[in-house]
Amino acid sequence: MNQQRLTQVILAPIVSEKSNVLAEKRNQMTFKVLANATKPEIKAAVELLFGVQVADVTTVTIKGKVKRFGRTLGRRSDVKKAYVSLAAGQELDLEAAAAAADKE
Repeated sequence: MNQQRLTQVILAPIVSEKSNVLAEKRNQMTFKVLANATKPEIKAAVELLFGVQVADVTTVTIKGKVKRFGRTLGRRSDVKKAYVSLAAGQELDLEAAAAAADKE
């Protein structure tokens, strides 16, 4: 896989109550990813960017809601989320990873 592509696959971490519970109890991290990203690409991207072993990747596509803006109807974009299960004994600290990326 192209390393440039792998650096673009993960758009942002998703920080919510549900993602925090998954991180604590199941050792899973949640990321917003490109709509056309595949599970092997997501796995390789997480391993490359964060230096951890990935056990499993589950993806879900959230369809955008239809919203009204005055008289016109608009639609929010679809979002693809990836639930990344880390291997046993692996830990991912997003704050430390962000600090390391800022130094580079």
